[in-house]
Amino acid sequence: MGKRVLVTGGAGFIGSHLIDALVNDGFEILVLDNFDPVYFRVIKENNLANSRQAENFTLIEADIRDREGVCRIFEQWRPDLVVHLAAKAGVRPSVQDPWSYFEVNVTGTVNVLDAAIYSGVKKVIFASSSSVYGLNKKVPFSEDDPVLYPASPYGATKISGEAICRSYSNCFQMPIVALRFFTVYGPRQRPDLAIHKFARMIMRNEPIPVFGDGFTKRDYTYVEDIIEGIRAAMEYSPSGCEVFNLGNDHPVRLIELIHLLEDALGRKAMINHLPPQVGDVPQTWADLSRARVLGYAPGTGLKEGIKRFVEWIDAHVGQIIT
Repeated sequence: MGKRVLVTGGAGFIGSHLIDALVNDGFEILVLDNFDPVYFRVIKENNLANSRQAENFTLIEADIRDREGVCRIFEQWRPDLVVHLAAKAGVRPSVQDPWSYFEVNVTGTVNVLDAAIYSGVKKVIFASSSSVYGLNKKVPFSEDDPVLYPASPYGATKISGEAICRSYSNCFQMPIVALRFFTVYGPRQRPDLAIHKFARMIMRNEPIPVFGDGFTKRDYTYVEDIIEGIRAAMEYSPSGCEVFNLGNDHPVRLIELIHLLEDALGRKAMINHLPPQVGDVPQTWADLSRARVLGYAPGTGLKEGIKRFVEWIDAHVGQIIT
């Protein structure tokens, strides 16, 4: 693997953690990000504050929906490897705005893969999601399980992205690794996601919205473990297009998560019970048997991860826009 790595969506939550690690290890990094206004730009600017001082870091503000622009960037920069993280994320917003999700997550992925093929990229890492499993009843979720029952447009776009990756790998012999992320959390987490949103609301003594009975389960995965998984995939030599779960193999009920936040914050949560949301699934749970091929082994339990997140939010409360 070469040292020139292009990361789409590199200013976001997961992307910025990956960038920090790669810049620190001497990789030559190009971040391609459009600073989507789904949340305040200054948050993403802060995410990149450390890495953008490095000589081996370059940032280009661009949109993966712009096919010609993306191809031009790839041709000029000639990356060895691409980590494609850019996407519109979130189950519930995708129900209200499915069009933009398909434009970014499907058409955008085609544009990135086209540019990768024609600029001589050696390998692509594609960020998928546990949402591809949708309403599957069998748990834990295995990479060989069917993905024909998406519960949301977001999940459908990630299934589509994986299918596109498989087709490009087959037609153009491009090595591709698709990584299915399971409910990633930790410092810099997007402010609209549950752990970050709940923590802020508890700190302000505001009632937190709980949709349903609080017994839905998620396989919460600490961001540093996800970064280790991406780094392992960068070193891995796939046969065509291969798919791996990156989770924690330990599903936790939502109400238990709230209790852990209460303990870490030293405050009680006020709960506003609401009807279940369209697009939500009852549980996620990653089977990590195949991920062992990568050497992936998550090392951060939820209690410790929540403690670290709360330490971060305490230290950055003045920079977090609510």
